[in-house]
Amino acid sequence: MPSRRARAAALPLLLALGACDISVPEPTVVVPGLSTVAREYVDEVLRVMRTNALRHDAIDWAALRAQAVATAPVAQTLEETHPIITAALFGLGDGHSTYRASSGRLLAFNVRRCAAAAATPPADLPADVGYVRVVSFTGGLAPSIAYATALHAAIAAADRDALAGWVVDLRGNGGGNMWPMIAGIGPILGDDAVVGHFVGADGATSSWGYRGGASVFGSATQVPVERPYTLRRPRPRVAVLTDGAVASSGEAVAIAFRRRADTRSFGAATCGLSTANAPFLLSDGGVLNLTVSVMADRARTPYGDRVTPDEAVADPEDAVRRAVAWLRQPL
Repeated sequence: MPSRRARAAALPLLLALGACDISVPEPTVVVPGLSTVAREYVDEVLRVMRTNALRHDAIDWAALRAQAVATAPVAQTLEETHPIITAALFGLGDGHSTYRASSGRLLAFNVRRCAAAAATPPADLPADVGYVRVVSFTGGLAPSIAYATALHAAIAAADRDALAGWVVDLRGNGGGNMWPMIAGIGPILGDDAVVGHFVGADGATSSWGYRGGASVFGSATQVPVERPYTLRRPRPRVAVLTDGAVASSGEAVAIAFRRRADTRSFGAATCGLSTANAPFLLSDGGVLNLTVSVMADRARTPYGDRVTPDEAVADPEDAVRRAVAWLRQPL
C-alpha cells in the first residue's frame, strides 16, 4: 500500500492529466483565402476597372469586390481567378466589357442576347436600287484594308446611272472592328463627313467619320482604301436594314447613318451594345477590353442601348419591300 507521502505526490499528476484532458481544443480546419498571387491579380483587375470603366462612379467597389471574390474565395492561381473576373465584368453593368487571358481564353458576361431570324440578301431587287451588305469583321490593319477595299468593289459593281437609291443591309452584323466597316461603306455615307461621336464618362466627345477614302478618328486615319470608289450620283437616298443581331460595331454603322439626309431605317431594333471599348494590358499579358464611352450620332445624341429603326418591320422580307418602296417614292 502506498505511503501517505506517495499518495500526495500522485495527486497533482492526476489533476494535471485531468486538466489536460478537459482543456485540449477540438482540431480546427484551416480554410485558406486567396493566395498572394491571386489577390494581387484581382486587385490589379479591379483597379483598372475602377479607373477606366464607363460607369465607375456609380459602382460600390467594396461590394463588387466582395461579391466577385465570393465566387472563388480560395483561388490560388491566376486561372482560378476567372470566376472572380467574370463576376466583376457582370458588376460593371455595361454588358459589353470582356477579359482575354494570356492563354487566349475569353471571359464575358453579356446581359444582351444578340439574335434575330436569319436574313439573307434579297435575290430580286429592282434594277434601279443598289444593294450592299456590311457583315461582321475582326482583324488587324492589312485584313481591314482588304475588307474595306472589297466593300468599295461591291459598291462599284452595284452602282449604275439613275439609281433610285441604296439599300445598306446591316442585318446579322454582330460587330468586331468598326473602322474597316466605316471605311468600306464610306462612298455611300459621303466623303469628308463626321458621322458619329464617342461620349466618355466625363462628357467629353471625340468624332469619327469618313474622309479621303479612309475611316478617321478625330484627325487620325484608321483604315485607308488605296483607290477609293466615288459614286456616280453623290449623296444618294439610303435605306438601312437592321435587326436584333446588329451589335457593337454593327450599331456604329447604323448610327453613322442617323441624321443623314435622305436616309431612313427599316426592320427591328439593334441588340443594344452601342458603346465603345478600349483595351488595357495587364501584368501577365491578359487584356481587359473595357467599355469606356457611349456612341452618339452626328448631332451628338447619345445611344448606349438599342438603335430603333425609323420604321419597325418584323418580317425580314417585308423590311426589304418597305425599303425599296420608300427609295422609289418621288423626291
